[in-house]
Amino acid sequence: MFEYVRTHQRLMQFILLLFIVPSFALVGISSYVRGNNEETVAKVAGENISQQEFDDALRQQMDKMRQRFGDKFDEAMFNTVEAKKSILDNLIAQRVLRAEVKNQNLSIPDQVLQQNILAIPGLTLPNGSFDNEGYKNALAAQRLTPTMYESGERERLAQQQLTTAIEGSAFVPKAVLAQVNAITSQEREIQSIDFKAADFVSQVKITDAMLKAYYDKNGAQFQIPEMAKIEYVVLSGETIAAQMTASDEEIKAYYDQNIKNYSVDEQRRASHILIKVNKGASAAEKAAAKAKAEEVLALVRKQPENFAQLAKQYSEDEGSKAQGGDLDFFAKGMMLKPFEDATYKLKENEISDLVESDFGFHIIHLTAIKPTSVKPLDQVKDQISADIKKQKAGKKFSEMAETFTNTVYEQSTSLQPVADKLKLTIATADNLTRVPNSVNHSNPILANPKFLKALFSDDAIKNKRNTEALELGANTLVSARIVEHKPASKRPFDEVKDVITARVTLAESESLAQKAGQAKLASLIATPDAAGFGDTKLVSRIQQGGIPGAAFDLIMKADTRKLPAFVGVELPGQAYAVYRINKIQQAAPDEGRTAEIAKQVDNVTASDEFFAYVEMLKQKGNVKIVKPFVATPAELAGAKAAS
Repeated sequence: MFEYVRTHQRLMQFILLLFIVPSFALVGISSYVRGNNEETVAKVAGENISQQEFDDALRQQMDKMRQRFGDKFDEAMFNTVEAKKSILDNLIAQRVLRAEVKNQNLSIPDQVLQQNILAIPGLTLPNGSFDNEGYKNALAAQRLTPTMYESGERERLAQQQLTTAIEGSAFVPKAVLAQVNAITSQEREIQSIDFKAADFVSQVKITDAMLKAYYDKNGAQFQIPEMAKIEYVVLSGETIAAQMTASDEEIKAYYDQNIKNYSVDEQRRASHILIKVNKGASAAEKAAAKAKAEEVLALVRKQPENFAQLAKQYSEDEGSKAQGGDLDFFAKGMMLKPFEDATYKLKENEISDLVESDFGFHIIHLTAIKPTSVKPLDQVKDQISADIKKQKAGKKFSEMAETFTNTVYEQSTSLQPVADKLKLTIATADNLTRVPNSVNHSNPILANPKFLKALFSDDAIKNKRNTEALELGANTLVSARIVEHKPASKRPFDEVKDVITARVTLAESESLAQKAGQAKLASLIATPDAAGFGDTKLVSRIQQGGIPGAAFDLIMKADTRKLPAFVGVELPGQAYAVYRINKIQQAAPDEGRTAEIAKQVDNVTASDEFFAYVEMLKQKGNVKIVKPFVATPAELAGAKAAS
């Protein structure tokens, strides 16, 4: 990336904010209204951010990263002061933005919200209508109701208005664009000499003392972690539900009692032509818009069969005019009240008179009606059966939980009694470790810190006793015992000698290659010479030309006031390389590249402007960190080493 971006460090923080904040949008809806009895982490504009909110946000980010990276995800990356501060800082940013939206009286009309919902990918049925059931099910999978989601979406869109307004005010001087363009399009002609470790292997002399010293110094590389083979049983709502039954009579009674849950309200499909009236328009402007709408209505009355074509020609609703004004099916409560009231008075294929709303004047064509319908019992029988079993399991859980807890305690050296008594399955796991590895991560229970702490306690290891009944979630109890335990150990020297020999040989050959490369660089700086260098190639900030990143940075930063110039760099796996910079030139003008650079600079500037605005809002919001994060000694040592 060009130097302009590198000087804007705050931008990188803002990118992180954009990465983290979206997943908070819906958390805030429920967690902002929790009681004040929770521990407070921070205060923003007189409102609290609770420990629970912070924990929820942290967990969401960890889940998101775990889904993205799978077994490669390292939970430790979130267990640092910097990560925790970043999470809290973004919660604070979200809160101050929310407060500013309220202060600016920004709001999202129902019609705009509806259009955004209707545009969600994957929620269109084969007949072109909106999949309302699929919409509700998708939200339920995220533990959301339509009301919660729509409230969060309305807030997100309102914040988007604020973001657009601030970023739109950013300005980049032409001189800055010209400078960035010049830097970006600069080309440097280079040649290189590589000093490869493989070429120096024959010069390496390895002794047993060197191998033993490496083994002693790098013992952690040859450590075999503590491992355990375990058994465990789980009592959960799901396991109990699997033991429950639901008779046909119970299913029918449940269906009759909850018939509303299986009913689909009447839906109507309409198209419209909108003549806009801007908010705050004068009486004359409003009258002009109405007159125009009346003219269009007259055309519609003459040519009702051409409604779609007239909508494409005259409608000022950008969201629907391309579809001939079609708004798809909608139920009551999804449209602005004046629009809805008028639509539900129409008969199928009827066209309304002018209907005035906050957006302006509408001409509505009712194109289809879906009457209220009820799903037949056979269609929902399986779901009702599952719901009944779940209800029965919930009532049964308390009773079985007591038996579970007492049995694993009283019969402390075996899980078989509790499994037999409650008809549970004993599961097993091999190679389990205190610190979650690929075995742990394949099962959330095995990766649970509370579970691992109890399992690897001294008593559980020495006496192979059952752990206590551990509550790991709502209606979930677990007990486990170690069947076989292998303490941490170090692989014998003779077993790893060949591996050590290869590593020491590589390290020594790399050292020889680097010394040779450094000597060559010193010689070239004293007496410039082109002997031994390879073919020439052009590199620029746009075209790196396959040069390794560390070398490329040095080449582009090199002092080129006197040519040829030389730089040397250590390259992992390749040992060392010396680069000769012969000349500097500007690439031929490229309008496409210039436009792209201008766009990138505009984006960077706009983001930087918005970040500064958020920081100002934080000052205005009187932010107070009630529970600051304190670095552990290990984190401080790590930070010191990194610097």
